[in-house]
Amino acid sequence: MYFVATMLVVLSGLFYAAGNREIGALGTTMCTYGSPFCDNPLIVLVGAGLAAAWGKFVSIR
Repeated sequence: MYFVATMLVVLSGLFYAAGNREIGALGTTMCTYGSPFCDNPLIVLVGAGLAAAWGKFVSIR
């Protein structure tokens, strides 16, 4: 789950950059298909936090 949380943090950063038109043609394509995430990348970041919390929860010994 930590891997998933890390990937979601990276995706959140990419959506943030795409929303601010900082990564060129890739950002345009990303915002075409994922416009809610370009408008508010905090959604993906919250998902990363939940994935990390779930990973911590299931690894308690």
